[in-house]
Amino acid sequence: MIAREDCLAMDAADPLAPYRERFVLPEGVLYLDGNSLGALPKTVHARLADVTEREWGRDLIRSWNTNDWIGLPQKVGGKLARFIGAQAHEVIAADSTSVNIFKLAAAALTMQPNRPVIVTEEGNFPTDVYMLEGLAELTGRELKILPRSEVVGALDERTALLLLTHVHYKTADIWDMAAVTAAAHAAGALTLWDLSHSTGALPVDLGAANADLAVGCGYKYLNGGPGAPAYLFVAERLQGRLKQPLTGWMGHARPFDFDGTYTPAPGIDQTLCGTPVILALSALDTALDLFGEVDMATLREKSQKLGDLFIALIDERCAGFGFAVASPRDAAARGSHVSIRHAAGYAIMQALIARGVIGDFRAPDNLRFGFTPLYQRYTDIFDAVSHLEEIMLSGEWNSETFRAKAAVT
Repeated sequence: MIAREDCLAMDAADPLAPYRERFVLPEGVLYLDGNSLGALPKTVHARLADVTEREWGRDLIRSWNTNDWIGLPQKVGGKLARFIGAQAHEVIAADSTSVNIFKLAAAALTMQPNRPVIVTEEGNFPTDVYMLEGLAELTGRELKILPRSEVVGALDERTALLLLTHVHYKTADIWDMAAVTAAAHAAGALTLWDLSHSTGALPVDLGAANADLAVGCGYKYLNGGPGAPAYLFVAERLQGRLKQPLTGWMGHARPFDFDGTYTPAPGIDQTLCGTPVILALSALDTALDLFGEVDMATLREKSQKLGDLFIALIDERCAGFGFAVASPRDAAARGSHVSIRHAAGYAIMQALIARGVIGDFRAPDNLRFGFTPLYQRYTDIFDAVSHLEEIMLSGEWNSETFRAKAAVT
């Protein structure tokens, strides 16, 4: 039996434990949803106060130059590059994940005019699939949505683009990025990786994998705040050939010439579109500084231990309640969250949230628990499972209040 004292000992020996004090975490809350919205770093308060009061309030429009607002997308992209195995000039922060998928997928299809097929995984994150559906209709391409086991085998001379999410948003299954990219390249296809559930949670090396294109969001493990800007990656070897379709003024080579004809900026800057969102970029910029101090291998090791502990406690204390672990039990094959399945999953999660244990629910039956090593304690995992056991023993989840679905789950 795993005792709470065992978890206290693990917390005492945790090299990342001091980072918890650098986040705002409400008293009495066990926050296991950093895979959906990261907690607030305390340093972001001061940064946003400075941006609003001094840069915006005093310096006003001069801040585009004096405080380099205009260079924030590149600055933040350069910080992100270190965490995803990219060069600074290959990454830029801009727009949303969905918009960036459209930009890069459309550009990839333009580069592959004689290949009619787009491939993705069945059960991929919905926005990824939706964007591909729209592009397929817009361009007359064929979209193949295949079971995971059939994806690599379906790549052939007709495939233009393969889009996959590196860590699956429900199950936390991890694709072997290097092997899959190599298979796509052998078929002559380009790859687009969604890193939204990877970056900040586990080491990513786009360069070593010879990846072509990638996108990701800033508000999960990167703690950039609700709706934080996303980012995109374009391998250096493709930048001279890439033509992104959203030819907004910030992607122009000389936006302040106000030229009547579009001339694309060189390199990664071409992927910009509209005016940078300065408040949100400033928050993300400051949040990323935390990761500059952290060894990703250490972070990954703790992530795996947290997930292993959660699964062991579910097996030990919640057997017989109808739960099934939906994520890989092998930590090396699993991202930084664990999903468990239950027919009454939504109501059970709402009962947990009412107790201050915050995870989330993904239809049709997944209770999802995220493990964010910078501020998660091993005792948090123990206490969360204790609450779950009590909820199941008491039957308190089985009420109309908890069954009524909210707009966001």
